[in-house]
Amino acid sequence: MSCRVILIAPAITPSLRRARFDDGDSIEHPEAVALDLPVAGRAVVSPSVRCRETAAALGLDVSAELALSGLDAGRWRGRTLEEVGAAEPEALVQWLSDPGAAPHGGESVREFRARVVEWLDLTGRTTGRTVAVVEPEVVRAVVLHALGAPEAAFWRVDVPPLAATELTGGSGRWNLRLGQVGG
Repeated sequence: MSCRVILIAPAITPSLRRARFDDGDSIEHPEAVALDLPVAGRAVVSPSVRCRETAAALGLDVSAELALSGLDAGRWRGRTLEEVGAAEPEALVQWLSDPGAAPHGGESVREFRARVVEWLDLTGRTTGRTVAVVEPEVVRAVVLHALGAPEAAFWRVDVPPLAATELTGGSGRWNLRLGQVGG
């Protein structure tokens, strides 16, 4: 049996709706969260409030994985892109265009991607199915890795709330399935 990893983006939150760096807010309408997920041997979650609440709304019994934490936005946490752009336009442009930059004092896209890929590669050494409710940027990093895409493409991948992304294979070779998750 090969390894399967199903990534689920969190349900909508006020922060996601306003393009705000996560500030720990709760998901909207948890009673409306529904996906038909296959049984998993392991279920994990990014440790954020929105991912934990999404997992709970989906009825998943999960353990938090620190490696799946969202990108550390440093002093920009809780601010919108518009606010950051108005206060620090050069820093925002640098961050969005240079994967190695971290003008906010947090984590660069390059550092973040390396952390997520390490988790994926470790998971890829196992067999069975893992369901992970993760931040949208975790999905971006995994998609780039699976496709061998450059870091500069990080901001070109849109991940809507409750999007499911499935990977099959293992360390060194992943196949990507977009759309409905397999049974």
